[in-house]
Amino acid sequence: MSSFLPSIQGFLKGSAATAAGLSTVGVGLLLFGQNWLIYPSAFPPGSRTEVPVPAQFGLPYEDLELVTSDDVKIRCYLLLQRRDLDPVHHSEDTTREDADEEFASFRPTVIMFHGNGGNMGHRIPLAKVFYTKMRCNVLMVSYRGYGLSEGSPSEKGIRIDAQTALDYVMSNPTLGRTLIVLYGQSIGGAVSIDLASRNPSAIRALILENTFLSLPRLVPSALPALAPFAFLCHQKWDSASKVPTIPPSTPILMLSGARDEVVPRQHMLELWKLVKAREGQAESRGREAKEEEDEEEVQDVRTGAGSRFANFPQGTHNDTCVQQGYWMTVAEFVAGLGQAPARNDA
Repeated sequence: MSSFLPSIQGFLKGSAATAAGLSTVGVGLLLFGQNWLIYPSAFPPGSRTEVPVPAQFGLPYEDLELVTSDDVKIRCYLLLQRRDLDPVHHSEDTTREDADEEFASFRPTVIMFHGNGGNMGHRIPLAKVFYTKMRCNVLMVSYRGYGLSEGSPSEKGIRIDAQTALDYVMSNPTLGRTLIVLYGQSIGGAVSIDLASRNPSAIRALILENTFLSLPRLVPSALPALAPFAFLCHQKWDSASKVPTIPPSTPILMLSGARDEVVPRQHMLELWKLVKAREGQAESRGREAKEEEDEEEVQDVRTGAGSRFANFPQGTHNDTCVQQGYWMTVAEFVAGLGQAPARNDA
């Protein structure tokens, strides 16, 4: 037995050393490598260099290069509406251009903020639905460090990128007169919420798909091994604290995939409660009410202010946008926003 004790002691020491080592790795990963974890802009391979363009999908577009306030060049695609979408019949005479600009000024403008993987070119099929089916102007934004944009991604930097895109729309002679709708998937939803909270009078509506309460609150489910170190996450994207600051008159459409394997559905449900509370629609429940009962009830509900929660039972994190009824729900929401009134604000 005595000869066996050193082996046990050695095992315990080794286990302790391993645990300490893993803790060190976990702390180091969150402190110094979390941007790499949160913003995998090079995945899938080729995403930094191979960026599809709208012309490949038969869409007219302008390749924009915007310079941010901290002097970073980001790339965007602008799809401006035309009265006649058939390029064969689209002449370049001044009369036709004036008619197109007038038509575009009465259509909503959707600013698209994509998820944390891939690049904006991978989302062109989604932009095509907004452009051809709903006749929206579309501005697709490539965050810094993504696709062909300069710089490295971070919460601070992406917030600047989003503001730069909005400032461009607001200052554009045609787009500045339109209703502005933010469309964000996953982390793009957090970008949308943050931007709307900082520009309450500029945004007409938000469309959010499979987004989260905050990144620190997402760590335990997304990276269970790093759960004890979630407090070290300096990339916050704290949507839970910002939703209440968005005016009640700004309707929010929430699109939730019930089988989301990345962002637990509870995040969307909690955000929905905040949306309702912001509009004075919070429901009173007894203390004995169960959370699972709330989940069963929240399938497709609306508030009097025009916000809506739409559940897609088979939707996962990346395929909710192809679920049956998804685009019909989005189209109904956009159509319900009406047309833009005359605007004097710059």
